[in-house]
Amino acid sequence: MKTIWYNLKETLINTFDSFGLAWWVEIGTQKPNCTYYFGPFISSSEAKAAIKGYVEDLEVEGAQGIAVNVKRCKPGTLTIAEDLGERIDRKVKPAFSGQM
Repeated sequence: MKTIWYNLKETLINTFDSFGLAWWVEIGTQKPNCTYYFGPFISSSEAKAAIKGYVEDLEVEGAQGIAVNVKRCKPGTLTIAEDLGERIDRKVKPAFSGQM
């Protein structure tokens, strides 16, 4: 039964994402000057629940000046490194992938 729910949820998230209706966690850092997008999520509450882990990971990596925003969007690039002039496109996969 978990597999059926997982597949249904993944399909729903992918559909929402294709229309720009999925929720994403947008995290901006001052040092390095980057914007990161994490998601997609089916609801704002799921996105908000994931924030702590993303922020902790960035802090461990030495990021400073962290600002977080949860919003509906469809990011074209998942990591934008402004001070490096780079756009790094991590492979998009649902936030719950690998969790079962």
